[in-house]
Amino acid sequence: MSITVKNLSKTYGSFAALHDINLDIAEGELVALLGPSGSGKTTLLRIIGGMEVSNSGSVLLDNEDQAGRNIRDRHIGFVFQNYALFRHMTVFENVAFGLHVRSRKLRPSKKEIRDRVLELLKLVQLEGLEKRYPSQLSGGQRQRVALARALAIKPKVLLLDEPFGALDAKVRQELRRWLRKLHHELNITTIFVTHDQEEALEVADRIVVMNKGKIEQAGTPEDIYHKPAGSFVYRFLGQVNHIQGYIRNGNVHIGPLTLKTVAPVSANEEGVDVFVRPHEVELASECTTPDMIAARVSHIYQAGSRVKIELEAEGIKETIEAEVTEEYRRQIGLLRNQYVYIAFKKAKLSGSDGELIDYEASYALPSLQPKEEARIPQIS
Repeated sequence: MSITVKNLSKTYGSFAALHDINLDIAEGELVALLGPSGSGKTTLLRIIGGMEVSNSGSVLLDNEDQAGRNIRDRHIGFVFQNYALFRHMTVFENVAFGLHVRSRKLRPSKKEIRDRVLELLKLVQLEGLEKRYPSQLSGGQRQRVALARALAIKPKVLLLDEPFGALDAKVRQELRRWLRKLHHELNITTIFVTHDQEEALEVADRIVVMNKGKIEQAGTPEDIYHKPAGSFVYRFLGQVNHIQGYIRNGNVHIGPLTLKTVAPVSANEEGVDVFVRPHEVELASECTTPDMIAARVSHIYQAGSRVKIELEAEGIKETIEAEVTEEYRRQIGLLRNQYVYIAFKKAKLSGSDGELIDYEASYALPSLQPKEEARIPQIS
């Protein structure tokens, strides 16, 4: 089932939760609504599902306007963060609930209900647990029960509101992969709400980034990450160093460093925002180009297979974070309070309008030498 949202707006008193939203979702697509708290993503999901009513605009399912249409008639399945399972019912009874409450005319036979429930429990890898109660299940298992219950009615659209938000990191990662695989098998049009950038990038066919009731950008995970439409999207997708620079004589300056690039049109003498991903911060033992400045290693910590390095750079008030592999860190023998030189291989610049301009270092940047050869610079 395709979904079309046209000129949708929603207010709560003087607060605009959604402002003129337009969105097309193709049949079978898996779409993530991604944004911070208060961005409007859950409100949009609830309006599509018929649980909220918009002030203006329309929602079309397969080109049919859903205004005034009962939730039960929309063929939509829902999964919520808190599972919303009935504690007094077994797993079997929870999954079968949506089928049992159908009108007598539409209700399947007892055998059909049993066959459908057992089929779904096999699909969500919960075979043999049909007699258990929710209190006897793990968080991940409960979420699978909630998904099986949503699928029992054979929905044409599946809506998930922060489905993995209440689970620990390892379980979330496992369920993300499982949901992606399940979607490939079922091919149901699916929208899920999340504030987790990694989750959206890993699971979705397409990501809709929302902020303050508006869509900032919609596109594939690759487009959103590598071609952000503005500074908000760039900052929200992944870790980023945000450094305040300034313009002088048409050049962009960060402390003592001059970036040889075109300044954003909307920037002025008062400031320009410079954004650098941690993996684009280069470390070197010697200052060999004008693109480099001295910095002190203030903190080193492990982040999975990567090592994060916090740096206090000369003339820059913000702490700068770099990221290297564990192997590289061991090779160079990097230590806390050591002085190094840093450069930005790539960066993005933004003025007051949020438009981004790419910067790339104009010099070849040397890497740190192995620890027995490295020379430690001093800041005068």
